[in-house]
Amino acid sequence: MIFIVVKFRTKPEWTDRWLELVSPFTEATRAEPGNKWFDWSRSVDDPHEFVLVEAFEDGAAEAHVTSEHFQEAMSTMPQALVETPRIVSESIGQDGWNRMEELKIA
Repeated sequence: MIFIVVKFRTKPEWTDRWLELVSPFTEATRAEPGNKWFDWSRSVDDPHEFVLVEAFEDGAAEAHVTSEHFQEAMSTMPQALVETPRIVSESIGQDGWNRMEELKIA
């Protein structure tokens, strides 16, 4: 599985509209074959930082980055950002979310 985390810092005037701006991209990506999840969160420390956690089956990420909706998002997102997004992208040896061993809820 390809596991990806991306941090996006928005311009203040775009912060409240960020999720609306990326909504078509989010919906199209979630509908892609091989997409496992594509989830947005907002930082509790910086109200202008959004964190995207996404995962794809092995081999599906290439189709994602070459898709029309990805290319469109790459052309519309820059207007709302203050810097180049920061990313962690790794192939990992699991196929989804595991339960946390250190904290079990009965």
